[in-house]
Amino acid sequence: MSISLQRLESLALRELSLILRKDAKNNYLSNLTITEVRITKDLSYMKIYYTYFQGKEENYTKALEDCKGYLRSELAKKLKARKMPDLIFVHDEALEYGNHINEIISKLDIKHDEE
Repeated sequence: MSISLQRLESLALRELSLILRKDAKNNYLSNLTITEVRITKDLSYMKIYYTYFQGKEENYTKALEDCKGYLRSELAKKLKARKMPDLIFVHDEALEYGNHINEIISKLDIKHDEE
């Protein structure tokens, strides 16, 4: 991956996070955390990984899909991009997986202490 593509991903992550925090009129959007942005080499797709702390995934997915055009146009302005990739939103399950692993480890510690 080229350095300029990495910079673009980093900048997109930062700008998208700011847009969601400041401009989001939907509570679901302001409660999202963008964890990662991946852009294809041909700049045709931008995968945006997100996580949230409460609520149902369907609500967040619908909110993101409803404002996809707005987010895309705002990102294009902020990034000064001639070609703006199509946005694809992906729920990042790493946080839930990490919490699950921590739960298993803490149960093992409790069983070990009892012996």
